[in-house]
Amino acid sequence: MIDFLLSTDAIMALLTLTILEIVLGIDNIVFISIAANKLPDNQRARATNIGLILAMVQRIILLFFVSFLVGLKEPFYTVNTEWIQMAISWQALILLGGGLFLIYKSTSEIKDKVETPKQDAENIKAKAIKSLKQAITQILIIDFIFSIDSILTAVGMTNGLHPNNNYTLVLMIIAVVISIVIMIAFANTIREFINAHPSMQVLGLAFLILIGFMLITEAAHLSHTVIFGRSVGAIPKGYLYFAITFSLSIEFLNHKIRKKSKTESPDKQESE
Repeated sequence: MIDFLLSTDAIMALLTLTILEIVLGIDNIVFISIAANKLPDNQRARATNIGLILAMVQRIILLFFVSFLVGLKEPFYTVNTEWIQMAISWQALILLGGGLFLIYKSTSEIKDKVETPKQDAENIKAKAIKSLKQAITQILIIDFIFSIDSILTAVGMTNGLHPNNNYTLVLMIIAVVISIVIMIAFANTIREFINAHPSMQVLGLAFLILIGFMLITEAAHLSHTVIFGRSVGAIPKGYLYFAITFSLSIEFLNHKIRKKSKTESPDKQESE
């Protein structure tokens, strides 16, 4: 096994899988940050770290049930009418449920933030996450939804890499562990930045709405949905993550401009 793990193909596959897990984990970190920031200050970092560690354990367990996950692709019910045709699978239902959950959760959070201060305070008090356990439960649920897609992608990438499937399983586990460790290293910094900048919170919630919509369209695509003779195509993830990266870059520039303006304003007042 050591010879395989040190081979060029295995190292390249490990590097690719690790980057994939990190990229696909960006939206997960955004959700974790929003969920953790609803807790008291002394529990936020703990919730973030525990949530990511349990997410790693959950993904490793799911890797041992790869055959089960692959079976989720198989349709169990077919709809065939004059205006819609689809072959429904459990994977599609999980993605559909996850997409609807993300859209609901994100829109409700945005609604709370645009209410009047009094209404906002009342809503926050009513909807705040009551305990560390509740926050971690939400984190694990959303991570499970994201894990299905990322693990199936990883399985497809490592398929045929080695005749012994146990070797590729070890490779995928190593990639998951490395990616989670990297995410833990930066997750709390990202969480604190999102919490300190309201505009970033809204932007992060907008990203989650976009990702939720993508999950719904992907569920329709996996179900081979045809509506009025037109098939539903998958949204390329590269376009989505490019849009997210571009939006974040613009927001970071705006943040620097605002910060610079604040530092220059007192100087101007003193000179006057």
